[in-house]
Amino acid sequence: MTIYSSNQQQIAAKIDPDSQLSQWKDWQWQIRHAIKDIATAERLLGIRLPPEKRARLEETIDTFPLSITPYYLSLIEAEDYENDPVFMQAVPSEAELIIEDCDMPDPLAEDTDSPAACITHRYPDRVLFLVSNVCAMYCRHCTRKRRVGDIDSIPDRDAIREGLNYIAEHPAIRDVLLSGGDPLMLPDEYLDWILTELRAIPHVEVIRIGSRVPVVLPYRITYDLVRVLQKHHPLYLNTHFNHPREITASSREALRKLADAGIPLGNQTVLLAGVNDCPRIMKNLMHKLVRERVRPYYLYQCDLSEGLAHFRTPVGKGIEIIESLIGHTSGFAVPTYVIDAPGGGGKIPVMPNYLLSWSTNKVVLRNYEGVISTYREPDCYEPVYCDRNCEACTLQLKLDDADESKAVGLEKLLSDYDDTYMLIPQDTERIDRRSDE
Repeated sequence: MTIYSSNQQQIAAKIDPDSQLSQWKDWQWQIRHAIKDIATAERLLGIRLPPEKRARLEETIDTFPLSITPYYLSLIEAEDYENDPVFMQAVPSEAELIIEDCDMPDPLAEDTDSPAACITHRYPDRVLFLVSNVCAMYCRHCTRKRRVGDIDSIPDRDAIREGLNYIAEHPAIRDVLLSGGDPLMLPDEYLDWILTELRAIPHVEVIRIGSRVPVVLPYRITYDLVRVLQKHHPLYLNTHFNHPREITASSREALRKLADAGIPLGNQTVLLAGVNDCPRIMKNLMHKLVRERVRPYYLYQCDLSEGLAHFRTPVGKGIEIIESLIGHTSGFAVPTYVIDAPGGGGKIPVMPNYLLSWSTNKVVLRNYEGVISTYREPDCYEPVYCDRNCEACTLQLKLDDADESKAVGLEKLLSDYDDTYMLIPQDTERIDRRSDE
């Protein structure tokens, strides 16, 4: 029996009094009834904004559009909406109109590093493939605000084909990350076509998908979609939970479907002032994620995108949060804290200092408790001199998989592919006599 929260029941009734509540879990119904203006958000939440504030929010929407799924809106606690972490991520703020000197439309230089349509090629062996500019919801902290809501920049099949051709022509590319927008907002058949084309490129080993759908529109994770994704292993999916309140029965169900399909799940959290800049909140979020088989992957410092200044925290806050996790919880529950460097410098890890000092044969370390200890380095270490002559290297440069087809023991005598016809124990007197002769 499906149980709906009182918020969901009230919002569904206000959206369409004649509709059946069972339609709530139809993801296409959710998209059709997305909230795209302040008046509708006020009506559905049962709140009333001051006139001057509403006017400023209307100005904000003219620059940065509004779109919220009814599901995600239902997670807001209207009684304290101004401090609600879901409200702050979904509903515009007049602070978005404050553009600081350091803010940029494209702080990560994704457009600059784009050698072909839909492609950002920054790292040697992997590319970002922007296959969609459509999102289930317009997150207020989005680093790609310049693209979201721009219907003129939605890639068509020709643009996608150009991106596919670029990947096929560059054998160094072994890892492709589908992003956007949100790739999971594409129709199943179209997404299947893209994944099939990528899988046909011999040097593409891994495909990844970045999606906020499990957070803001979990009903999109249908069994039909999961069957499409299952066809294209190895396929990884990174999602984007920022607060424990976003993990609900519906999002858990979506994650379960994906995990049960053998899709490794990761999470990328953005550090947001007033939303999750608290060690206790972050630890709770990480613990909830790993319970749902989602590995915390990155904790992002908020980018220097236009309209995000009010969300940014000092870097020291992120380091404080990592300090509160390392040693205080399981290692796999600790994300890597990174700054995506402005200008296209890529993701740079920023972590607490645990290596305090070092000499020629000792390093001084400290642990999470503040215990200081030393590690003795080898007195005699002869490194392998690397002259790039791999053929003459003394290390075992056998990079292919180990051969498991070799027969061992009695299997040798029984196998048709091994010429062994006798097994002789070593160190017998008879064998010793032979060696003496």
